[in-house]
Amino acid sequence: MSTNDLVSDMLTRIRNICIIKCSEVYIIQTKLTISIAKILKEEGFIEDFICDFFVGNLGYLSIRLKFKGLKRSRYITGLKRISRPGFRSYVGVSEIPKVLGGIGLAILSTSKGLMTGQTAKINNIGGEVLFFIW
Repeated sequence: MSTNDLVSDMLTRIRNICIIKCSEVYIIQTKLTISIAKILKEEGFIEDFICDFFVGNLGYLSIRLKFKGLKRSRYITGLKRISRPGFRSYVGVSEIPKVLGGIGLAILSTSKGLMTGQTAKINNIGGEVLFFIW
C-alpha cells in the first residue's frame, strides 16, 4: 500500500475506528505518526500506542483508543485535517486558532517539532497547522 499523505491516512483510520467503536488501529510507522501518537496520548485522546510491530520490512504503529462508560462513548469526537499537500496552512504565534473555544486541540508542526497550539503559544513559536482534534 502506497500513500502520499500519511497524516491524512492516520486521521482517517482513527476516525473510522472511532465510528465502529473498535479499540485498536494499525498505522504505518514514521517519525511523524509516532510524534502525533505521543501528543494524543499526553492529551488523553488515546490510551496507549506500541511501535514494535512489523510486517515484512514495513513498520506499523498499534494505537489503542480510549472509550468511556458502558456504552463505549468515544473520547475523540472529531478530527479535521487543515494543512494538506496541496494547500499548506501556516500561522504565526498570534494567529494560532482555538478549537471549539479551547475544548479541542490544534496540532502544529514547528521548527522545534510537533506540539499543540497551547504549547506553541507558550514557546512563542508559530508553524504549520496539521489538524484539529476534539
